[in-house]
Amino acid sequence: MEIKGKIIQALPEVSGVSKSGNPWKKKEYILETIDGAFPRKVHFTCFGDNADKIVLSVGQTATVSFDIESREFNGRWYTDIRAWKAEVEQPVAAAPQAQATPFQGGAAVPPPPVVANPSDEEEFPF
Repeated sequence: MEIKGKIIQALPEVSGVSKSGNPWKKKEYILETIDGAFPRKVHFTCFGDNADKIVLSVGQTATVSFDIESREFNGRWYTDIRAWKAEVEQPVAAAPQAQATPFQGGAAVPPPPVVANPSDEEEFPF
């Protein structure tokens, strides 16, 4: 599955060692969707090798590919959203300004004044 949105929070990395002695780590992010009338917040995890591969920063817009898995523990169900790929949207370069202001002797030159044609005023007296 995929979801597109803006990263609004990056939680601290968590790491540890499993019961079998294998090291693990995870990074967690909060993404806010940008499509639709009502933005939704989605908490997802980058686990294991993906914690190093997927590096996101607050403010970035990204499309995140993930798997959803639910598991039961002591009669309660827990749902985990694990990202396996993230494509960061590159910011669009700013458009060049239309025309720079000309300078003369260090001061900006104002545009020439618009002068009304006196004959026009006589034809339209309002």
